[in-house]
Amino acid sequence: MGHDHEGQRVSRRTALAGISSIGLGALLAACGQGGGSRAATTTGASASVSPQSVTTEDLTSLFAASGTCTLTASTTQGPYYFDADKIRSDIREDRAGTRLRLAVRVQDSESCAAVPNAVVEIWHCDAAGLYSGAESLSSGGGGGAPGGAGGTPPSGAPSGAPDGGPNGTPPTGMPSGAPPSGGPGAGGAPAGGTGGAADLTPTDDKRYLRGAQVTDADGIVQFTTVWPGWYAGRTVHIHAMVHVNDERTLTTQLMMDEKLNSAVFAKEPYAGHTGRDTFNDGDSIYRPGMLLTVSEDGDGYLGVITLAADPDHNGR
Repeated sequence: MGHDHEGQRVSRRTALAGISSIGLGALLAACGQGGGSRAATTTGASASVSPQSVTTEDLTSLFAASGTCTLTASTTQGPYYFDADKIRSDIREDRAGTRLRLAVRVQDSESCAAVPNAVVEIWHCDAAGLYSGAESLSSGGGGGAPGGAGGTPPSGAPSGAPDGGPNGTPPTGMPSGAPPSGGPGAGGAPAGGTGGAADLTPTDDKRYLRGAQVTDADGIVQFTTVWPGWYAGRTVHIHAMVHVNDERTLTTQLMMDEKLNSAVFAKEPYAGHTGRDTFNDGDSIYRPGMLLTVSEDGDGYLGVITLAADPDHNGR
């Protein structure tokens, strides 16, 4: 299996513009008009937005075990979301870490049908627990945010206690706290699924580990990133937001099996970041349904997941 598969992950904007020359706002508007629309680029030119299938044989079998069309739990978007205006599949920039190829399939939660022309955004911290656009805040230097020692986890967790099990249980001897109660569950967040959090005004000009792609005819997008690090009060996670018809339809989080987290964190550049205090079973937001289906992929990993969104916002 190849590594980055960039030739197969052409986002759905080609023709007259480069892959990063269309802003997120223009892309959302074009996708809301259906396939075959045109969008203005950041240089004022015009580019077509047309489907490009990215489904490959290796993904097809993995997606079979990646989830059903049961409505995916909505969570808070957290304190570090903003429109990074980065339409790209490889979001690593200069960030070191174990390579993670991420494939996300978007389904309609009622019909189980693929949702094409949806925009999927992801963002997460680097190996040291820092978020681009918010390095000072996420290092604890700005106060209030959950980065740094003694930080508090964000609110807006799905309701109910985590189920635990092999995929959620931390390795023997590692700490695990009791999650707080309360918060909305699947479909319980406001329309758009932000959990009531406000978008961040960036405090620096960094944009690593942030990006957006458009789903193909099979409802699939792919990204190349690095395995996320961690920060105090939260387990390892990737934020994801799904836009359908220019609306924020689903905001959720993606998580990893703790055995894999331990294996990755035993190596550099993660090994020097010690003192992790929160694991899947002790995280207020973790649900087993948020776990990626992960397999080895060359010098890194491939993670897949199906997200079931509710475009008509009827809670089903």
